[in-house]
Amino acid sequence: MGDRIDAWVDESGPCLSAESRLPQYRELPVVTGAPAASSWGLWGDDDRLGCLNLLTAERALAASSLVERGLVFALDAPLDVPGPPLFGRSTMRHEVTGEHDGPGHDDVLHDWNTQGSTQWDGFRHVRHPVHGWYGGHPDGFHGIDAWAEKGLAGRAILADVARWRESIGRPIVFDAPDPITADDLVSTLAAQRTVPEVGDVLLIRTGWLGWYLGRSDGERVEMAAGHVNPGLHPDESTVECLWDLHVAAVAADNPSLEVWPPGSLHAPEEREAIRRDPARRPEVFAHQRILPLLGLPIGELFVLDALADDCVGEGTWEGFFTSAPLNLPSGVASPPGALVIR
Repeated sequence: MGDRIDAWVDESGPCLSAESRLPQYRELPVVTGAPAASSWGLWGDDDRLGCLNLLTAERALAASSLVERGLVFALDAPLDVPGPPLFGRSTMRHEVTGEHDGPGHDDVLHDWNTQGSTQWDGFRHVRHPVHGWYGGHPDGFHGIDAWAEKGLAGRAILADVARWRESIGRPIVFDAPDPITADDLVSTLAAQRTVPEVGDVLLIRTGWLGWYLGRSDGERVEMAAGHVNPGLHPDESTVECLWDLHVAAVAADNPSLEVWPPGSLHAPEEREAIRRDPARRPEVFAHQRILPLLGLPIGELFVLDALADDCVGEGTWEGFFTSAPLNLPSGVASPPGALVIR
């Protein structure tokens, strides 16, 4: 995280997660022959969990102590939100089988895309344009079923970047590729006095989903044809920041975690140069560093507004997090089935 660490301190010292066994970003890789700035081999050659390995039984048990009032915040949006779907994905059709006065019904989902609404991006979702899939494994080695078999439980921390940016007079612009920098993220956590711990699930509130739900039907149709959204800046300093926090996963309430579309922060001639050079494409699309190099799960379109309001009311920004992805063999992605309990 570079010089940002020096400014991010309180009475207890730097607000940076630390564990002697975990390298900092600039110390990666740890295995000879692995790509630069990758976690390949850190958890073994046959690893399918990446940073989810940090969700240990001990950390889940510690996080359970955060439950004080028994309030449950469900983080999944309805399966038909956004609607129409973004990124050219298919529109789901929900069929209920059986006669109205028959003995019962079944659900059948036609053209359902596991990434059509709130989602985890699995390690099959994006490959690095030069180095391939996470760990250097062939396509099909990874699947969301590995995450489902583990089950996700631990401490969640909410970084309410939308609220912090508004407080300093720089509100997030929802219909533009407004970048959230590593400095924004660190400053938000510092303002909240939220101290990250190894293995946290980092939830980033941009406010985009709440804004989207207030759009008209016509506006949503236009967005489905081609949209822009705010999100994390795709540069390497953002990726470095995420790794050095040593989180188990990162999720946001926007469609892509990072700004969309890729390259929108660059001049046209620079975009074209990057497009022609596969080695440079991660400069504009951080997914290609976060998933296949770091093995850090990405969540998108998480519902965070109600949780954020409760955090403000209580003055605390953490809770007990659980997620049960679909046990879909070789699956690319999944709705998270995510909860935060406080």
